[in-house]
Amino acid sequence: ASQEIFSPCAAAALYRRQALADVGGFDEDYFCYVEDVDLGFRLRLAGYKAMYVPDAVVHHVGSATTGGQHSDFSVYHGHRNLVWTYIKDMPGALFWLLLPLHLLLNLVTIVWFTLRGQFRVILRAKRDAIKGLPRMWAKRRKIQAARVASVWEVWQVLNKR
Repeated sequence: ASQEIFSPCAAAALYRRQALADVGGFDEDYFCYVEDVDLGFRLRLAGYKAMYVPDAVVHHVGSATTGGQHSDFSVYHGHRNLVWTYIKDMPGALFWLLLPLHLLLNLVTIVWFTLRGQFRVILRAKRDAIKGLPRMWAKRRKIQAARVASVWEVWQVLNKR
């Protein structure tokens, strides 16, 4: 049966054109990786919902053109954009409540990719994420000022695993 989810993978999503227009579409600063999570988060904050439809069939090979999930390219873009998405989209009290966990997970990620031999790329991703914080904070102000969904509504549908 269909059920509500937080946000879809863009490779398997259909969006209402007006919804995309309302939130400004994909953020061009992202280029790729986590751009769909950012879009889904902004749609959620704007009051839109996402549904999982199990009868739908989509064939998608993730990271096929970017060298795989742990290629330097995907590690860089994915981990830079995760930071930006948290900064831009996590609403109100949840931002501050979850910030210590977010910071801890970023540190664990740096250690993990260092042990995998990708110290330079993960460090560059986090450095560039930090460099982009002023721009993302400015976007956050606009996104949060237009937010329709309550913090409680976001919390209820967030996947906490």
